[in-house]
Amino acid sequence: MKRNMRQWVQDIIDSPQCMAMPVLSFPAVSLMGITVKELINSSDLQAQAMKTVADQTPSVASVSLMDLSVEAECFGGTLHASDDEVPTIIGHIIETMDDVEKLQIPQVGETGRSGLCVQAIGKALELIQDRPVLAGMIGPFSLSGRLMDMTGIMMACYDSPEMVHALLDKATAFLIEYAKAFKAIGANGIVMAEPMAGLLSPDFGDEFSSRYVKQIVDAVQDDSFVVIYHNCGGSAALMVDSIVETGAAGFHFGNAINMAEVMPQLPANVLGMGNVDPAVQFCEGTPDSVRKTTLDLMEVCAKWPNFVVSSGCDIPPATPWANIHAFFEAVRDFNAR
Repeated sequence: MKRNMRQWVQDIIDSPQCMAMPVLSFPAVSLMGITVKELINSSDLQAQAMKTVADQTPSVASVSLMDLSVEAECFGGTLHASDDEVPTIIGHIIETMDDVEKLQIPQVGETGRSGLCVQAIGKALELIQDRPVLAGMIGPFSLSGRLMDMTGIMMACYDSPEMVHALLDKATAFLIEYAKAFKAIGANGIVMAEPMAGLLSPDFGDEFSSRYVKQIVDAVQDDSFVVIYHNCGGSAALMVDSIVETGAAGFHFGNAINMAEVMPQLPANVLGMGNVDPAVQFCEGTPDSVRKTTLDLMEVCAKWPNFVVSSGCDIPPATPWANIHAFFEAVRDFNAR
């Protein structure tokens, strides 16, 4: 469904209630009786998972899988998938500038599961009519890091910056086309995960991440399509100025940072989202601990109209639904005060 997404952002800011949008998709497997491996390989199951979550929760938007293996697999990365865990990329395919120069930019829909994921969003849009549908994708530095491996790219930022920039150019070109494919099929926006950027210094964060993220934002964001930027790294709080300059409509932060320190640094017309711990609280906590953590966070941050309470990152597949419901019940009770 076509929506005015700039108005959606403004409506959230203008609302007297605090809205919630956790990064919630994979826990649908327990309700559907399927495995993670089955989920990531079926557009029908991905769409149904999004519908299942939408039926179970009052999240302000429906968010697709945060599967950060999809794009690297398209470039030739080796996928490791299991029945119970979020898929990952193992090993690396880039070591030298020669490797970068030989690297082919894949066509969306012709390699890996990119086409399947775009199809899943199209099917989810048919099932979910009451809220925006946001696709998930990786950010440029994090994609490049999966192609080089984390240690390799961190060292290369110092020793071979020209190689990193050459790789980022190719990663960004692919991600722009991937985002455009989601937009063309009708998605209302994307949640772009750039977790590896949170390991960089502020200067390197601007040089090797934010300026490339901005290229993607500039290519696709408009009244009908928003970009929500996610960074769960510990140094994200030091990079807020650079992150904001990407121009994204919303910024989602992990639980490694203090949301109360970040919110005053965000412009009043963009969303600030975060950050209940997805592992310690959602997955391993209890309904009581999730409730307390959520309420404590809202007590501190809900005074900012542009704050949206969320998980700090993707909620793991094995998370008990009692904990997820406790999160939304805490939001409901806070808003009822």
